[in-house]
Amino acid sequence: MKTKRAILLGSIIWVIGILFYSFSYYVPILEPADTQSNIVLFVVVMPLVWLACYFYYKKDNKTHGLKVGQTMLLTAVALDTLITVPLFIMPNGGNHYSFFTSLGFWIIAFEFLIVASLYWYVRVFSKHTTLNQ
Repeated sequence: MKTKRAILLGSIIWVIGILFYSFSYYVPILEPADTQSNIVLFVVVMPLVWLACYFYYKKDNKTHGLKVGQTMLLTAVALDTLITVPLFIMPNGGNHYSFFTSLGFWIIAFEFLIVASLYWYVRVFSKHTTLNQ
């Protein structure tokens, strides 16, 4: 597994995700704004993870998508722990516990893993089985 590559891609996903999450507060469509931001993040994470997997598998086609997705997700979670919660959540009265136990966080985390695994099965595994037959 190319760990540094997966960590870099996870960091890029986190940065773009935070930008979309933050900017969604400036375009109020739904009430409450937190729900809207989670929906925006949910929608944005799918193509971001798919694209990150595309870049990851240009140089590695042996690592299972779940492991790649897990590495990218854990990178994003570490950045959430170190940056997102202290800078964005705590000033609004939240804390690490409320952030990491929210349903929205876990739905997006599972989505992250599912998209990475689906990419592997659709784009990588299918090519391996076809070539090895």
